[in-house]
Amino acid sequence: MAAAVSAPGKVLLAGGYLVVDRDYTGLVFGLDARIHVYVHELHTSSGVSLSEIIVRSPQFRAAEWRYGYRVTEDNGGVEVVQLAGNVVSLYLLWFQRNMRCSYIQCNLRLSLRLLSPTDCKDFSPHSYPALDAYYTQLGAGITDYQALYSHSSPIQPRNPFVETALAYTLTYISCHTSSNIKPASITILADSDYYSRQGVSTSSTTHTNRFVDFGVPLHKAHKTGLGSSAALVTAFVAAVLLHYLPVDTVVINTDAGKTRVHNLAQAAHCNAQGKIGSGFDVAAAVYGSCIYRRFSPAVLEHLGELGSAGFAKRLLVTVNDNSIPKLWDTQIKRSEIDIPKGLRLVMCDVDCGSETPGMVKKVFAWRKENPEEAALLWATLQKGNEDLASELRSLATGGRTSAASYENLRDIILTIRSLVREMSEKAGVPIEPKVQTELIDACSELPGVVGGLVPGAGGFDAIAMLIEDSPETVDDLSRFLDDYKVTEEGQKAMIGKIRLLDVKQEMGGIKAEDVNLYHKWV
Repeated sequence: MAAAVSAPGKVLLAGGYLVVDRDYTGLVFGLDARIHVYVHELHTSSGVSLSEIIVRSPQFRAAEWRYGYRVTEDNGGVEVVQLAGNVVSLYLLWFQRNMRCSYIQCNLRLSLRLLSPTDCKDFSPHSYPALDAYYTQLGAGITDYQALYSHSSPIQPRNPFVETALAYTLTYISCHTSSNIKPASITILADSDYYSRQGVSTSSTTHTNRFVDFGVPLHKAHKTGLGSSAALVTAFVAAVLLHYLPVDTVVINTDAGKTRVHNLAQAAHCNAQGKIGSGFDVAAAVYGSCIYRRFSPAVLEHLGELGSAGFAKRLLVTVNDNSIPKLWDTQIKRSEIDIPKGLRLVMCDVDCGSETPGMVKKVFAWRKENPEEAALLWATLQKGNEDLASELRSLATGGRTSAASYENLRDIILTIRSLVREMSEKAGVPIEPKVQTELIDACSELPGVVGGLVPGAGGFDAIAMLIEDSPETVDDLSRFLDDYKVTEEGQKAMIGKIRLLDVKQEMGGIKAEDVNLYHKWV
């Protein structure tokens, strides 16, 4: 059945770097900017059997990925192969599925983009009635296969998050059903604040006010640091599961359903990024705002490579986690985090971004070389993060608040910032760079602004601010940022256009959406 799921973005308000270590926790808030994934069946004409899934991200230029898929031998899972964007690719898929042609299969696995004009000229589907019918259905109107080749679009750059999420999810699905996995069309849409607006089309409102046309290829879009890859993988996994599996197999509004989506999304996301990360961003995408303690890396280390013997069974056991004791030792505490009524968490985009993996590597290298000094700093930061969560919760349960009641919250934020700058200086990593320090300090002087932090790994991603939840405060901060100028010449190149993102905290996680929301983009 057609299915649509959305997942929220995230901000690791406190606990950057600490959250990588299971001895510490992170204070992570979901954000109401969401990634949406819509899946529906890809219909073919009668008699045509096709193994193809098309994934589109229509807000970006030429963002389409076509995948062939097959169940591998020895319970190795479902292999996904990216295809060239042309009709010949579809013909070859038809041959692979229906003619069992080893030569075609071999060339398909190598690279469909290497087809020569001669290959296309010599290839004719008209000898095969079922394929000829499919050709007619496409309405290509081309009989010259050299012309077909010349009009073919080149293969798109690999999207590891989409490709891995698809392969892992189809593998999990193959463990639950003996039926063939039917072709599907998948559409990915992002709320506008996941990306800076440098290429936004002025005609974007012709589709819908929620989703804009970013006007650039995906690889040229500037992320704002809201956790797009984790939200994408989570929504993608959930939507594909809902599309292919019976309705009672995975119910995403139940704890059991969320757990399966979480475990599968964590496995896919870690594989796609090439390492077993902390997973706080996926946890926020599934569950929303929480205090997060990471899972032990050993949970996923045993999976091995997709396609290796027994991979599908290992993935199934890991995702379902029916063992006693449980494999997954993640701790997700949703009840211990809140934003008090009268306050709002907002994000300020600086149109830049940071190389998080390199920063994390340097910080942990310093920690390894200075274990005693780092342990003391880590423990002090953990205490500050716990104080922040406790103060927010206390304000949330204490009834009405006023500006005077935020003084302790301001002091806690300043203490955490001081400790982060100490870590930054000792590790030689720009966690809170000078240009960000000046920006946060300037914003904090405005009426109604409680304070701000460089969230997560820091650097030049969007900054997080706690402000009074009033239209006047939001408007004043927005105007201030629009007019803000970096003072030092050497710092101007480090950040771009500053603006207040139209996002706030989101307590909930994944949710099913109305499929009619997306019809203008499909």
